[in-house]
Amino acid sequence: MDEGRPIFLQIAEQIENDIIAGTLPEESQVPSTNELAAFLRINPATAGKGINRLVDAGILYKKRGIGMFVASGARAQLIATRRDHFREQYLVPLLAEAAKLDISAEQLAGMIRTTPPAT
Repeated sequence: MDEGRPIFLQIAEQIENDIIAGTLPEESQVPSTNELAAFLRINPATAGKGINRLVDAGILYKKRGIGMFVASGARAQLIATRRDHFREQYLVPLLAEAAKLDISAEQLAGMIRTTPPAT
């Protein structure tokens, strides 16, 4: 857990990551708030807040008396949202800085191609 960020956000993000990675496929059951709370040693209300955030976004849904499940289309929805976020958080500032430094789109693409991936 990252001490600088609210735990409920970290829980929601981890579930999102598991959905994107395929660890939690669509229509599969997710751990209950009590299971998450026991595993992470946190208050069940905190775990519930993370789960409810995903319910509100349409990523998870509740089957009464059974538990929470990954919604159909959740993976595609999460990927689209993350791509939009990536564009706004990383690409827009990158392109603005490149323009300040007179780096053309072709030069920037070349830099990207020749930069080794982070490990």
